[in-house]
Amino acid sequence: MIELWFAVIAFLWTGYFVLEGFDFGVGMLSPVVSGNADEQRAGLETIGPVWDGNEVWLITAVGAMFAAFPAWYAGVFSAFYLPVTLVLVGLIVRGVGLEWRGKVADPFWCDLGIVVGSALPAFLWGAVFADLLFGSALAALLGGMFTLTVCALHGAVFLALKTTGPVRRRARTAALVAGAVVMPVAVAALSGLGTFPALAAMAALAAAVALIWRRREGWAFTATAGAIVLATLAVFMELRLRPLPGLTLAEAASGPYTLTVLSWIGLITLPFILVYQGWTYWVFRKRVRVTATA
Repeated sequence: MIELWFAVIAFLWTGYFVLEGFDFGVGMLSPVVSGNADEQRAGLETIGPVWDGNEVWLITAVGAMFAAFPAWYAGVFSAFYLPVTLVLVGLIVRGVGLEWRGKVADPFWCDLGIVVGSALPAFLWGAVFADLLFGSALAALLGGMFTLTVCALHGAVFLALKTTGPVRRRARTAALVAGAVVMPVAVAALSGLGTFPALAAMAALAAAVALIWRRREGWAFTATAGAIVLATLAVFMELRLRPLPGLTLAEAASGPYTLTVLSWIGLITLPFILVYQGWTYWVFRKRVRVTATA
């Protein structure tokens, strides 16, 4: 049960980073790839139907940590209280910006909130997990830069996949620029892990850049998503051995009865959540086209 629930938590965090990763990237890049208000609105519409649903993965992952590994949950969120609080502030500011920008005359502050509220969590999650693994400020900085640049690349590729016209062209350019930045950062950040998934993540990022250069947005998005999956796998392989200094996974876990009850709850609810979110992405799978206002 302990290994099962650790795998479930790793899966939930992976889903969060993959899905929220392109949300963060789109939020950071929407002003960059837009030539006017209509194009910026079209860029943000690519995540409009899904961004709040993607955040459910974070809530579920944290809730599962609390229930299945309370000592791990307490240690992580106590040690990183300030950065996690800033993550929540960023998510709130971003959510307010996305909801209110179409309801105000001048959306400048909403747009600024979307950019900052996307960049802040994208950086801080990488910093938190890198510090958790390596315990140094340099590792935290590299980890934060890695997740920030990967989210920018992931979001740029998603924009190129989901838009048309000038926005799509600028998004491809942004993806190539982000790819040039992310590769050296990935080498510096992931080389310390030294595991096969970490090396495979670097290869997937290189493949994504090559694919976006060849205008294969769908395959490029698959590659960036695969890179995030592999990088997260590498991180959780290390955390499985030592979730916190001086704490083993067995010591951090809840009792057998609690884990059994959680297993039944997860068995009943998780398939419905996955089917519903998959259906949402299917319904909104088409590209967003820019419609100029009169």
